[in-house]
Amino acid sequence: MSLSILILIDVVAILILTFGLYWPRHRRKNMVVAYLTANIGVAAVASVLASSSINAGLGLGVFGILSIIRLRSDELDHTDIAYYFGALALGLFAGLGGSLTWATPVMTVAILAALYIGDHPELFPQYRNQVINLDSAYTDEPALVMRLESLLNAKVHRVTERKTDLVNDTTSVDVRYELPRSEAGRPFLAASPFATGRQ
Repeated sequence: MSLSILILIDVVAILILTFGLYWPRHRRKNMVVAYLTANIGVAAVASVLASSSINAGLGLGVFGILSIIRLRSDELDHTDIAYYFGALALGLFAGLGGSLTWATPVMTVAILAALYIGDHPELFPQYRNQVINLDSAYTDEPALVMRLESLLNAKVHRVTERKTDLVNDTTSVDVRYELPRSEAGRPFLAASPFATGRQ
């Protein structure tokens, strides 16, 4: 498979990933340039490494280091990281695809399909995750769960206490919960003035 065809496949794939999947669902502008640049950059450098005497393992190791630095420089959730590595993988397929033949388009479609299905808004729409700061200190877990279910109007499946401050009478928890089906499609609202979190 010629390099030009592989590059064309990669360009189409990263445009679908960025503007067809990520942007309509998440609307985070700064990640658009990150995905596009990372993908094209990886494809370009990988193609140079594949056609030169430079050790490909060394080149990929450099990419790994750069990726870790980029991911640690800003707060990204797991969904953003999944798209990020998807963009990197698509770039590698294009850059090193000379030896992958028809496996390249197949794996490209597989990555896009995984992101489309795994991040689909209709997949488990009633399940949420939120970090909540409560204005009381809780040392009794059943009482904590009862308070959270009352605040969220939802079934709490798991609670992880991040910090219990007995001096200032506050509790910070990471909650995984399930909304009633009638409320699953409603926009996310903070549970209280003391609650902060994400879907």
